[in-house]
Formats: sequence, structure tokens, C-alpha cells
Amino acid sequence: MRKFLVSSWALLLCITAWAQQPSTAIRIIPQPKSVQVLPGSFTAGNNTLVIYGDDESKKVADLLVSFLKDKQGVSLSAHKASTVVSNGQIIIVNDKKQPAEGYSLWITDKMVQIRGNGAGMFYGLQTLEQLISAQGSSGLTVPAVRITDAPRFAYRGLMLDCGRHFFPVSYVKQYIDVMAQYKFNTFHWHLTDDQGWHIEIKKYPRLQELSSTRKETVVGHAARSNTYDGIPHGGTYTQDEIREVVKYAADRHITIIPEIEMPGHSEAVLAAYPNLGCTGGPYHVATKWGVDKEVYCAGNDSVYTFLQDVLTEVIDLFPGQYIHIGGDECPKDRWKECPKCQRRIKELGLKDEHALQSYFIQRMEKFLNSKGRRIIGWDEILEGGLAPNATVMSWRGEAGGIAAAKEHHDVIMTPNTYLYLDYYQGNPVSEPLTIGGYLPLQAVYNYEPLPPTLDAKEQSYIKGVQANIWTEYMPTAQVVDYMTWPRALAVSEITWSPASAKDYPGFLERLPAQLARMDKAHIPFRIPEPAGLENNVTTANHTTVTLRPMVDGAAIYYTTDGSEPTASSSRYTEPINLALHKEPTVLKCIVVTPSGRKSAVYSATYLRRDYVAAANVNPANKGARFNAYFHAFKNARQIKGQADSSGVQPAFDIRPFLSKNAFSVAYEGYLKADTEGIYEFNLKCDDGAVLYIDDEVVIDNDGEHAPMEKTGILPLRPGFHKVKLQYFNAGGAGELGVTVRTKGANINLRNALFN
Repeated sequence: MRKFLVSSWALLLCITAWAQQPSTAIRIIPQPKSVQVLPGSFTAGNNTLVIYGDDESKKVADLLVSFLKDKQGVSLSAHKASTVVSNGQIIIVNDKKQPAEGYSLWITDKMVQIRGNGAGMFYGLQTLEQLISAQGSSGLTVPAVRITDAPRFAYRGLMLDCGRHFFPVSYVKQYIDVMAQYKFNTFHWHLTDDQGWHIEIKKYPRLQELSSTRKETVVGHAARSNTYDGIPHGGTYTQDEIREVVKYAADRHITIIPEIEMPGHSEAVLAAYPNLGCTGGPYHVATKWGVDKEVYCAGNDSVYTFLQDVLTEVIDLFPGQYIHIGGDECPKDRWKECPKCQRRIKELGLKDEHALQSYFIQRMEKFLNSKGRRIIGWDEILEGGLAPNATVMSWRGEAGGIAAAKEHHDVIMTPNTYLYLDYYQGNPVSEPLTIGGYLPLQAVYNYEPLPPTLDAKEQSYIKGVQANIWTEYMPTAQVVDYMTWPRALAVSEITWSPASAKDYPGFLERLPAQLARMDKAHIPFRIPEPAGLENNVTTANHTTVTLRPMVDGAAIYYTTDGSEPTASSSRYTEPINLALHKEPTVLKCIVVTPSGRKSAVYSATYLRRDYVAAANVNPANKGARFNAYFHAFKNARQIKGQADSSGVQPAFDIRPFLSKNAFSVAYEGYLKADTEGIYEFNLKCDDGAVLYIDDEVVIDNDGEHAPMEKTGILPLRPGFHKVKLQYFNAGGAGELGVTVRTKGANINLRNALFN
């Protein structure tokens, strides 16, 4: 073996002057640190052997042999290295000189070699498998390439919420399989919540008997529905099943972090053990989503005994260093009224109920530290003082992570604004119901985890990134996959690839091969909109639309007459020439993958019109004027009359009014267009809103509805254009967002609004 390795590296040193090829020629996700395309390719033959040198490399060799047989129909065998190895072989080398989790993959026309440091060998294998899969469904021919790679972040995670909806072990394993293929190394397993406790604890059998199942589940959006399905839902992962999943993940170099919620999100526990609450009950396993006031009693020592007993069993099941204890969304209502909690505050000389939560968290941390473990908690654990050795998951934006890093605490960045994969990823009209929010693929990809407000030392405390899949509105595994992929592929690139290698157009070039691979594996990912399907306004009489499916081998079917496209509609085979008139032309299409899955209907609007002249005004004051009404109209167009509040805002911001149960706001001002161009307006709202530019309705998103996003486009001349925005909220959640883009860049409305 040693002779071969020496000669291999000698051969490598003789290879010079290979041209550096664009990284998209090799369609790998996440993008490797360094990719060099070489001439030629390697083809496996009947005499090809898979060679390994020790027990660790043997595991990788065996995985490769299984992959080739199951996925490619190629039967090779693995052998321990002899003293001399000839060409025509695949070699797996355990190389401790590689960086942590790093690897190199070298493919020539004569051999394939993976050199990796422990898990690095496994990640090198995942890259090789992607290259093999991209070449076709049978045989083994891969392009010659040299890749040097290592991860940017040590923590690369996905969280799956099995507390709100319970998913079988078979699906959890499948989910872990896909994670491993894209080099994630941490699976955050959310196991308990108000709506169910799903881990077996032998000392407390009522958790399995009562807390694991809710009697029914709310139908529709919890903020608007009081209808229930009447169907019990639940389940329990036995301790044997958990050990099985933990080992399964470890074999794929994934560590599982269990989450046992405390002190909030605990009503399912209280249903079985009411003595652990402040009021004594009665309690029930929650049937509706949201934040519940019923929490553990922080003044009751039996609560800490219970949780220590539970965590003792949890520690025995999960060998990783971290235990996640939640710590989020814990209302203090019951604590303020509870004699035991108030007595505990007084005895300890605590400032308030937030300090009581800090005491609760720190007490549990000391217990876990005594068992050789560390805690992770959501950023609420900062309130009242951070536990000394805690790691913070920053979910309410980045503020909690920034604060923790400045105090030299480890941080996992998981801001809801970029990494909550339960948010909408397209128009709500054609998407599954979600909790709300809007997070398309590009917004996920563009996230940068290292805040520029931190210096280099403080940034070193950002240990990694995690995306979260909260399943309130994901009742099946199919919906989970739809919401997770392909957005989690963007997350894999955020966590693994160098910041300098991030390139969204390049990512989109590499994505179709990966989605075709998922399609072949029957993973029901969301089929993205075709590339090139974009709204357009032009002064010309026609336009040409060029489309490309985002899944290799997929077909596009389209209509232009207003009808809904089907697989019997015109199939896209060449650019579409559209004659344009003053009335908009709508191009609708669907994408059908090689496995036969159909996308939702996607559309774009094309319009011919002249540029809109600017108004003859020159306002000097920044911001838009508003009139606020502390009641809801039936729709946004009706808003008028005597306002309850008036003033000027730098941008369209309803946050000052969210304390009202229902309200309406009308904004007026001028939008400054710096250059002549096509301006794209995006209006997202819950409930309804209408946007006018120069007294023309550009976006009509009116009516009482869940968060919904609509787009309008106008060609504008430079100068000031009158803008009017009318919004109403009928009660419950309120949301309003307006963005303006031109020439591919967002306009900062704080600099562009005048009155």
C-alpha cells in the first residue's frame, strides 16, 4: 500500500497546467472548497477492486460497494490493501493529516482515490456518489477531477419537530440518509411539546399512556379555526428504537441532539402528572398550535426531580455532548400567580419571573454538567442571565446569537428570518398551508451566518448553522420533504462551502442534477419554478421566453390562453414567442419530473406598455404619511374617514399597531425612481392590502386571508411617483411587507419614500 501511495502522489505532482474549469461543470452540492476538472474519465471494469487500509476505511469501502450494486447495478468487491496496488482501482485512505472532516477526491483515467480524516472519508464518498449519479442510471463512469474539501462550520444541522406530528422510525432514518448525502452532521430531534410527548421514559409510564397522544387536531390555521378533526394522533419512540436510530445516524457521521422542552411547552406532561404544574390542573394534551400558559411550576422541587429522572434516561440513550432543553416561549402568567413560584423568587432574592426562568435553566444545566453533558437552548435562555456553559440557538433573528457571542458563549445560528423551513416558499394559493412567513429558496441561500457587527474573535463563537422544520402544518412525511427540500440543500451550502464560493446562479446550475437524484429516490421535494419564468413589462410588441426545468430530465407544459396547463398542454421544446398587447398575457406552466410528479401551476405576466412619467413634484421630507384606524374595514379599498392616529413613518411598518386586535392603515407619499427601468413591486400581507402607483392599482392583494404574496411590475421614468398603500387587519396575526426591485437590486424604501 505504501508503494502505491508514494507513486500516486508522484504522479499527482507531474500533472501540471490543467485549466481550472467552472465549478458548475461538476454539479456537486454543497460546493467543494476546490474543484479542478481534469481530462478524461474513470470507468470501472470487471477487474476493478475497492481497496481499503483499516477498519474505518473498510466501512466507507463497504458503503461504496453497496451503493454501486443497489443504485448503479455494478458489482465490485472490497479488499484490504496489499503491499502493491495496480491501476484500475478505487482506493479509500484514512488520512489523519487531512483537516477535521476534510477529504480529497482524485479521479484520473486510471484510478479513483479518496483520502479523508475519519468522517472526511465518508464525505468524500458522498461527493463521489453525486458524481456517479450524475452520469446515468447504470455503469460506473465518472469524470476526472481533483477536489480538495473541508467544511466551513463544525455544526451543520437540521431540526425535525416530531413533537407536533409523530413520524415513524422508518421515515426518520430516511430523513437522516438524505442529510448525510449533503454533509449535514447534526440531527436535532424535537421530541416533546404541548401537543405530545414522544419518547419512552420507563420511570414515568403515564408519559407513554397519556402524554403521547392528543385526542384531536385543529383543522386549518390555528389563528382562524375552531374546527377539529376528531382523530387521535400520537406515538412513542421506544428506547430500543431510539438506540437504533442513534446508531443509524452515527454510522452516517450524524450526531443526534434530543430536545426535551422546559419550562414551557410542557402541557402534555402536565396532563399525565398535574402535580408538576402551578394550578394542579386539570390539564390536557394540547390540540391547537400556539404558546400555552400551562408550564412547569418553577417553585416546586418535584419538578426538578422529575426532570432529572427524565434526563438521566435521555442521557443513557443519546451519547452526544449536547442535550437541548428548549427554554423558549415560556409565559410567566402562572408563575406570577403561583405562591410557590413567588416564594422561590423571594427566597433566592431574584429580580422577577425572568430571573426565575434563568434559575430554572441554570439548575438543570448544573445537573447535566454533573453528568458530563452540556445544554443547548433557544435564545430565551438569555433572559434573566445566561447559564454559564450554555450554547445558544438564536432563532428570533440574530440578536440573541450576537449577544451571546459577545459574552463568549457558543452560538448556533438558526434565525427564523432565513432558516425556518415551515414558512411558505411560493404563492400560498398553490402551496400547502403553513404557519405563515415567506422564505423562498434564494432568501435561504443568501443567508450569511457571521454578523459583521462581531469582530473576528466574537465570530469564532458562531459554531454553526441549523435550519428548523416545525411540523404544526406538516401532518405527513410527504409534506415534510416538500417543505425541506430543496431549501435544505441551500442550507448545506451555507454550512459547508467557503463564503467566497457562494454563488446563487452557480447553485441553480448544480441543483437540477441533485433534484433528479432525489426524484429517482422518490423523495417528494418541492419542484421549483422553471428558470426564466419571470414577470416582464416591455415597450416592445413581443417578447421571447426561454425556460429551463430545475430537475434534469423534467418536462414543461404550458398555456397562454388562461387555461390551466396539464400534461396534455403544449410541451416546451423551444423558446416561446409571445405577441404582447395592452392587456396582460399570462404564461402558465407545470413541470413534470421523470418519475411523473407534477408541480403546482406557476405563472408569469407579460405586458406591453409605455413608461410612466414622473409627477411634477420635488418633496424634501423622508417617509410616508399614514392614517391609522383602530378597527378593521371589510376590505382595504374601503379605508377612509377620520383617523385615530396620524403621522409619518420611514417605511411601511405596522408594528406600532399590532397591539390592536383589529386595525387599518392608509399610507401616502412619493417613491423616488433614480433611473428609468422596469420596477417590480412585491406585496405580502395578512390580511388584505392594495398598492397604487400614480393612482393605478399595481397589486390587488385585498380581502381577509392568510399571508399571501403578490407581484406587480411597472416601467417608470426617473423622478417621483405617487404611492398609496391601504392595509387592513381583521384580527389575529398581522403582516405587511413591501419590497421594490429594479435591475436585479432591492431598493431601500427608507431612502426612497418621501412626503
